[in-house]
Amino acid sequence: MSECCSNSCGEPSFPSRCRCPVNGKEYGQVSATTIKHHISRPWRWVPEDQGYYFCSDPACSVVYFGEDGSCIEKSAVRTPVGVKESSDEALLCYCFGVTVREAFAHPEAKAFVVEETRRNECACETRNPSGKCCLGEFPKSQKRQR
Repeated sequence: MSECCSNSCGEPSFPSRCRCPVNGKEYGQVSATTIKHHISRPWRWVPEDQGYYFCSDPACSVVYFGEDGSCIEKSAVRTPVGVKESSDEALLCYCFGVTVREAFAHPEAKAFVVEETRRNECACETRNPSGKCCLGEFPKSQKRQR
């Protein structure tokens, strides 16, 4: 039996979580493809053979970081990162442009996104800076927390 079958045909395996070098908290992995879609000058970025991670802490300037401690900060990202913004205009859903304000004003927006996601009509891996589905970012209730 070949070694290829036991290790995803030689694809490297990186830790699923890693600590942000700035705030020390653990975050989940994000693909290099996602990063390329959000940084200002993707042609200048050369990904290393390592895991990359998305820092969702609103107080931290880091958006992406590598296992080696390298960081990509908000200033180097062309897409406003909704979870790092306090504005009502911050995006919750990057595929369909739903903002925080719209999610509260139009509950049907979430139902629409749920249905489109179910139909695989979304592109979260590339459009959302986290590389994850946005449904978890929608408010749990229609009451605003201030």
